[in-house]
Amino acid sequence: MPDPDVVIVGAGAAGLSLAYHLCAPGGAVPLSVLLVDAPLGPLRPPPRTWCYWEPPGGPYDSALAASWPRLRVRAADGAPTVTDPSPFRYKMLRSDAFEALVGRRLSDAPGFRRIEATVTAVRDTPDGGAEVLTEGGRVLVRGRRVFDSRPPRRLPPARTTLLQHFMGWFVRTERPAFDPATADLMDFRTSQPPRGLSFGYVLPLDPHTALVEYTEFSPAPLTADAYRRALHHYTQEVLKLGEFHVTAQERGIIPMTGGHLPCRVGRSVYRIGTAGGATRPSTGYTFAAVQRQGRAVADDLRAGHGLRVPVPYGAWPRAMDAVLLRALDSGRVAGADFFTRLFREVPGERLLRFLDGRSRLHEDLLIGLHTPVVPMLRTVLELPFRPRTEPPPPTAPEESTP
Repeated sequence: MPDPDVVIVGAGAAGLSLAYHLCAPGGAVPLSVLLVDAPLGPLRPPPRTWCYWEPPGGPYDSALAASWPRLRVRAADGAPTVTDPSPFRYKMLRSDAFEALVGRRLSDAPGFRRIEATVTAVRDTPDGGAEVLTEGGRVLVRGRRVFDSRPPRRLPPARTTLLQHFMGWFVRTERPAFDPATADLMDFRTSQPPRGLSFGYVLPLDPHTALVEYTEFSPAPLTADAYRRALHHYTQEVLKLGEFHVTAQERGIIPMTGGHLPCRVGRSVYRIGTAGGATRPSTGYTFAAVQRQGRAVADDLRAGHGLRVPVPYGAWPRAMDAVLLRALDSGRVAGADFFTRLFREVPGERLLRFLDGRSRLHEDLLIGLHTPVVPMLRTVLELPFRPRTEPPPPTAPEESTP
């Protein structure tokens, strides 16, 4: 096939989002776009859920599984804090619905093609373009620019690296058990690990149906049996759901690293999504930054401008994240108390902008006064003297023995 203007490797949230923005109607410069998806098998991720916040009327609202006008955080003693983050709503998007919505736009785009292949490497070419390699070092395709959304094989050297790892059940209860207008963002009535934190996460779809997750921020994932025990305790002993059926399950690992994940890795090779630094190190949220990244790239290319792939988070938010990760990992700050206090004392809309890295400096400083100031300052002073070390690659949670 002729060399396309853009090659996108991977059809997850980042790859599909970039294709969606590149193939929008209009644009001053027509583009040819090739999306390389992994074939069915272990390299293609299973169905999953993405959550983010924005005002109503977003581009994916027609595909949402649900959205919530209120957020709740429960302290370790069960005390609730409910916040209205208006104008934001907390939104839940299932990957299959997102793929269908994006697929409808791509099917009508004249310059778009999609193929399946196992990509082993991406590299620059001497003529100023880039090429994608498959098994055996064979060149699959060349293009003017290649955007690689595959997860990083190894995480970068960092002063602190934690993992956000979780298992969730979609449950259907016998009796009404959920408030469909309120999402439980963090419920700290869970057993806390020695390093990091854990919490329950409840996203109601209707009074009988919800996604219920057990989540940890800690150095290593659990076994599948350990996740199930934690979920059983949370659903039965904490939420007291009674009889319910598990209709689906999801599980994942999200890196939370203070290391640098560059967007540009060659003259014509770029990384997007988690591999390009779109995951917020302190929270694990990724989807909103992926949209900002994809829109900015598409706007430049469709207008015929020089390409600048934006850094998803600035130097100041990344520095704050590095401090928080170290404070949690060292045990200097109790994660449950830290986040409970933030949600209790900071207005919801301002806090969500802060968590998205889009608040102003004076707002960040004011929010900092609601954190444990002395332990955080001690961490700020300590951090520059800690060496950067390369963490082991994140592995999938260990399966239980039959």
